[in-house]
Amino acid sequence: MESALDHQTARALLEWQFELGVTDALGDVPVNRYDLPGAAPWQQKRNAAKPAAAAMPMAAPEEDPVAVAGAAAKQAGSLEALRAALSAFEHCELKKGARNLVFCDGVAGARVMIIGEAPGRDEDREGRPFVGRAGQLLDRMLAAVDLSRETSVYITNVLPWRPPQNRDPKPDEIAMMRPFLQRHVELAAPDLIIAMGNISCDAVLGRRGITRLRGNWGTAFGKPVLPMFHPAYLLRQPLAKREAWADLLSLQARLKGNT
Repeated sequence: MESALDHQTARALLEWQFELGVTDALGDVPVNRYDLPGAAPWQQKRNAAKPAAAAMPMAAPEEDPVAVAGAAAKQAGSLEALRAALSAFEHCELKKGARNLVFCDGVAGARVMIIGEAPGRDEDREGRPFVGRAGQLLDRMLAAVDLSRETSVYITNVLPWRPPQNRDPKPDEIAMMRPFLQRHVELAAPDLIIAMGNISCDAVLGRRGITRLRGNWGTAFGKPVLPMFHPAYLLRQPLAKREAWADLLSLQARLKGNT
């Protein structure tokens, strides 16, 4: 009886092993495959037979709204250009639900720049900051220290669009509007800033806690900043008007160069 297989039988057995998934042959001597220059010829053949996997399309990186806002604000060379840049900004969802862009009121180039929080219903309807009851109270406060939006004050808000149901602005909304606010201050070039309310103090000074901050001068955007109660707060808390009057006197003294 022959001990060796004939060629046809050996070939049939080898093909049968391939069908079962065998990829490597074992010999009597161990093989260090790390020293081999490449895959075995039969492995190369199997790999060549496999179709190349289609490359997965790379998802486009998401744009950073703050970076987009910073680039747009930096390019604005005037207040009119800044208004146009804000109007073209599409990364803030508040824009979709607002009637109007609320940009500013008062006199550009005035010594005093007031920064409020966000438009309310009246502001959204008229497209101007600080109208309605809160705006009327602000006008009376300014008149008490010989200021007015018609002659000596420039006014804007942290957010140019009204949040739904007058809710507080979210941190990401404040962050994406801050580059526009900073550029607004640079272009308006006031001598000093009044930050009215917690949201304004957050955006301008990076801090909240208006009851602790009010009346204490700080610095932001290279300008002196006076935190004050928002007129809407004073309408709800009339007893706080005493502190607001003290802050107005501090503002008046600063404008006169007495502090």
